Amino acid sequence: MSEHQDAIFIDYVVKQLVEKPEAVVINRTVDEMGVLIQLTVDPTDMGRVIGKEGRTAKALRTLLRVLGAKNNSRVNLKIMEPDGREVPMGENRDEHNEDRHVEQHDEQPVQAIEEEQNEHPVAPAPAPVEQPMADDQAMEIL
Repeated sequence: MSEHQDAIFIDYVVKQLVEKPEAVVINRTVDEMGVLIQLTVDPTDMGRVIGKEGRTAKALRTLLRVLGAKNNSRVNLKIMEPDGREVPMGENRDEHNEDRHVEQHDEQPVQAIEEEQNEHPVAPAPAPVEQPMADDQAMEIL
């Protein structure tokens, strides 16, 4: 196996995900903390690499961690923003990008919802009442 199989792996997977594979740039460095792979893609492909709620990026990091454990090394993936910044892990990417609009929803705190429910308790549904079946209805079923 190649010495840089982690970089080869991430290069292959990311190029399969993006629309512009020629714009994928992988920079691999090794220091006392382990292996760091910096990934840069075309700005239009950032959403594909990050995925909904960062799921694709998290999956890539998990697979790299497994690959690193197999080779007794620590491998980290840093996805670079088009302007050279790192995409923060576990945060909404759009919060850090001023040229995009993110719709914000007002959320009620859990305590306020519980208090509201206590003010207007909902009565439990009445138990179903069984009606006796007429003989002719029973015959229709059979």
